[in-house]
Amino acid sequence: MKIDKEEKKILQAYEKGQMKLSKPSQKELKAIKAAAESTFIKDKRITIRLYDHDFKGIQKKALQMGIPYQTLISGIIHRYIEGDLVSKD
Repeated sequence: MKIDKEEKKILQAYEKGQMKLSKPSQKELKAIKAAAESTFIKDKRITIRLYDHDFKGIQKKALQMGIPYQTLISGIIHRYIEGDLVSKD
């Protein structure tokens, strides 16, 4: 996971004991839970054509990981959009 400069400073301060964690309020917990739930709502369906070789490869990888191939494809797309999946250039 990539972290920016501000996040790095926060992490370093926490690791040095300069920051303490606090418990979120009930209101904050409710907001966090709502945000998490809405994150996983998949509300768009698409149709995609793949080469047979690629489709079989995706199915094989998904089987090895123990997940449905649709979940693997969705995860790959999500990681790419978030910048966690980059080309080898």
